Amino acid sequence: MTRLTARLGLELPLLQAGMGAVAGPALCAEVSRAGAGGTLALYKEAPARAARLVREVAAATSRPFGVNVVPEVTGSAGCLDQLRAVLPELPRGCFVTSFGLPDSDAVQAVQAAGHPLVVQVGTLADADAALGRGAAALVLQGTEAGGHLLGRLPADLLLAAVRARHPHAVLAVAGGIATGKDLAEAVARGADGAMAGTLFIPAAESTAHREFKRRVVEAVADDTLITSLFDIGWPNRRHRVLRNPLTGASDRAPATFTATTRVDGRTYPVPRYSAAAPSEDTTGRIEEMAMYCGRSCTRVTTSRPAAVTVARVRLEYENARRPPEASRHLHRIQER
Repeated sequence: MTRLTARLGLELPLLQAGMGAVAGPALCAEVSRAGAGGTLALYKEAPARAARLVREVAAATSRPFGVNVVPEVTGSAGCLDQLRAVLPELPRGCFVTSFGLPDSDAVQAVQAAGHPLVVQVGTLADADAALGRGAAALVLQGTEAGGHLLGRLPADLLLAAVRARHPHAVLAVAGGIATGKDLAEAVARGADGAMAGTLFIPAAESTAHREFKRRVVEAVADDTLITSLFDIGWPNRRHRVLRNPLTGASDRAPATFTATTRVDGRTYPVPRYSAAAPSEDTTGRIEEMAMYCGRSCTRVTTSRPAAVTVARVRLEYENARRPPEASRHLHRIQER
């Protein structure tokens, strides 16, 4: 048990990131059934559809799960509309995660509904602010992480700074987590758990495009880079992605439509340099799209069902946390 598992009712101190185009109901439910913190991405979902997706997850698992909002993308009003739609559908014991600081109305809505609020931040100042607004837990995102970056420090340095300022806070780290050993090392450095995104992109239940999954599985850390290139729909935010023809070009190409994606039965055009990642419902020039990926991809080497991934992480974590004498005793028993 850690403070994170105790606060959120989890068996393993691991949260699955709420990644747009990746974290749909099937992935969220499967991760939660396996004992970790599955998270449903709301991203830009319309409130009515967001509520339907939450009901779908709730019908698939009785374990705690979360919903993720992105106030920076939806705006304060849009975030509040999503929360007002999903909070009545969110079962007791579930949680809400926010990528970046939510405003006071969003915080009050979550707290009034009786759910823990987990806020992902990238700076010490934002950690102070989130705890001041009543966050139950923080996710401290380091620059190793894939996706949009909230700060400029690696996860271990940010953790050290926040833990020194807030010794009793519930803190998870994001960035560099792909194995149970990674998780155990984060806990040993003072974290109460971790959040992983890249680890779950290739999962069987992930809604990421098959090419996105393949590239993550085949990638190593240096196949990723930090850029501001994919800024249409999410400006002014650096992001870590896999290298592709656009990241290697010397000049910016025209932002013409190069792909289409389907959401809730409707087709939408996707321009070049869109912040949208390719989902299983995307067609077109997939190779030019933003494939968010963290440096932990070096240790993500196959596509498995999410439950198998969580079980593997749990076993590795327990083995890494076991005292050396207990490990030697267990080995002797196994030899007999």
